[in-house]
This record gives sequence, C-alpha cells and structure tokens, in this order.
Amino acid sequence: MPRKKICILTSVHPAFDVRIFHKEAKTLVNAGYEVTIIAQYVRNETVDGIKIIALPKPRNRFCRFFSTFKVLKLALPIKVEIYHFHDPELLPAALVLKLLGKKVIYDVHEDVPKSILSRDWLPKIIRKPVSILVNCFEKLSALRFDYLITATPSIKNNFKIHKVIDIKNYPIINSTLLKNKSRGLIYQAHGSDKSDPYKVRTKGCYTLIYAGGLERNRGIKEIIQATELINPKYRIKLVLAGEFTNNNFQEECQNLEGWKKTEFLGWLKYEEVFDYLLNADIGFVCFYPEPNHIEALPNKLFEYMVAGLPVIASNFSLWKEIIEENRCGITVNSLSPQEIAKAVEYLIAHPEEAKKMGENGRKVVIEKHNWEIESKKLLKVYRELCAG
Repeated sequence: MPRKKICILTSVHPAFDVRIFHKEAKTLVNAGYEVTIIAQYVRNETVDGIKIIALPKPRNRFCRFFSTFKVLKLALPIKVEIYHFHDPELLPAALVLKLLGKKVIYDVHEDVPKSILSRDWLPKIIRKPVSILVNCFEKLSALRFDYLITATPSIKNNFKIHKVIDIKNYPIINSTLLKNKSRGLIYQAHGSDKSDPYKVRTKGCYTLIYAGGLERNRGIKEIIQATELINPKYRIKLVLAGEFTNNNFQEECQNLEGWKKTEFLGWLKYEEVFDYLLNADIGFVCFYPEPNHIEALPNKLFEYMVAGLPVIASNFSLWKEIIEENRCGITVNSLSPQEIAKAVEYLIAHPEEAKKMGENGRKVVIEKHNWEIESKKLLKVYRELCAG
C-alpha cells in the first residue's frame, strides 16, 4: 500500500520544534506516514525521513501575520491526505484548505484568548476586545476542522465539538535518559563530616538551570535576582538555555548583579538540552501567574523530572497538585526572588531529600507522564481520519 501523506504547517515555530518535529512528525514517520513540514528554516532538506520546506523567518511581529499567505502558497501544490497546522495565525489558510475539500487538524498549543490578555506588545485597552474577537473566530473556525488536538485538558474543555482530544506535551523517554548517569553535587557523596556536608564542596558549584524561552513572564528576571540572595557559602551557577525574545529585556537581565553567576548558552538542540539537565542540580519553571499559564502543562517541568532534577515551580494549583502529590519539588511565589532563593537553599541544605524528589519525579514520568503514552493518541487520530 502507498504511504499516507501528511503536511504539517507552522508559521511561528522553527522546523525542529520539539512538539512538532521530535514528537509528532517522528512518531508519524515511524508509523509509516510520509511527512512534510512547512516551517521556519534556512533551506529545504530532508532530516530523519521528514521533508522540510523552508519558510523565511518574519522580520517582525507585523510581518508574521502575513506568513499565512506564504504558508498557503507552499502548501497548496502538495498533494496530501491530511494538513496538520499549529498556529492560530494559520486559521485563514486552514479554512481555505477545508473549502478545497482537504482534511485538516488544528493543533492548539495554548489558550489563545487568554494569552492575548498578557501580550505586552498590545495596548492594554484593546487586549480584552481582541481576545473576545479571536475567541469567537477560533471557536467558529474549529467547527469546520476534522479534528482538534490540544496540549492540555483545560484547552480541550474550551471546544465543545465532537472530535477533540488532548495530547499532552510530555517528554520523550529514550535509552539515554534511562541510563544511570552521574548527577550534580546534590547526588554525589557528601564525605564523612555529616555535620557540615558543604565542607567537601568548597571546590564544587551547584548548577541551577532553566531551559526554554527567555521571556519576562517566564520569571527569568526573578530567577536571576534570586541568585543574588542565596547564601554565599553555597557556590551556585545559573544556566540559561534558550533565546531572549526581546532585546531590551535581555539587556535588563544582563545588567542584574546575578548575571555574574549566570551562564547564558543561547538556543540548544533538543538533545543538547538533556546533556545539561543531566549534569544540573535544580530545575526552574517559575512562570508568572497569568491566565494562560495557570492551567498549562509546560514541557520543561516534566523534562526536569525525567532528568531526575528536583524542581522549583510556580505555586499554581495544578502545578502544586502535580509536585506535591509526587513529592518532586517545591512550589513558590514566582514573583518573589526571596522565595525562590529560600527554596534553592533548602534543597542544597537537604541533599537526601532533594535526591529523593528527583527520583520521585523521574519515576512518575517514566510510568505515566511521557510521550510514548501520548503518541498512541496521535496515531489513533490519524488512523481514524485516514479510514474515513
């Protein structure tokens, strides 16, 4: 039988986006589908059996809204069974594809109307009206599509249509992560002097890590400020792996005193991130308490957990439930550098408890919060659409 052909569309995400490329596209290719991705990239090429059609990166946010026409122009000549798009900006293009009789999946990564309420680049006075308009357009458009995939159950509940499923953005479990590797200082022997375990660490340095988008509402500034408040007897280093989306905010962070204790790595490949996680001591996910964050399930939280890191996370109800139920970290007020610093000090001062938190988080991800389980839902959607 000829292989079923699929085209994945995104005007916002890069070609090697973790959810789009490493999880969904690779899962589909491994299941025997022929996959093409139209996404931001520098050239057309085939990687890991996935054909990439390069979309130029928009120069600014204004130009981004016109990318939908470029995506549609590239997508129309491709003869495929299913188009699978990932951005609300592409709703008009997806509706055109439906009018042409194509099968279309909308993959909803975030609660778009809620996220608009927190957009700094929009004047506050128009955020709510824009949110309402986008909400109406998104919900009406969704009625036309063949299937909706959402990244969280809370987003799924926003859509009252029959064919909607949540496929969570949990981490991939692979052989590298399942190997026993040496971990950071918290996991190493503390010497014979148990009265003061830090005596054996005078040459060591505790590694704190954040991996992901470096934006103000991700709590990056507060994390850097927290490093200034940690007791100097604990030698620490903060590792930031990701890209700043705003040059002014990057300069603001670099002018903080805590930047002297920060190692800025920039954007890393998916595989490289895990090398750093496996050699860190504590992972941060201290998002601001904004509407789009409170019920989110950030991928990085579960990546820290599967890497065996105790986590310091925002004290949202859903996150507290996950972290406290599984005893895998500490929740804090993400707007308080003081609370973040105290949480770091507690984990360093209680190495056995921190180690147990890391083990607990790793265990629960391997057992149930992983892509291997979620990928079965994705394949079910495709089998259903290809059979119809």
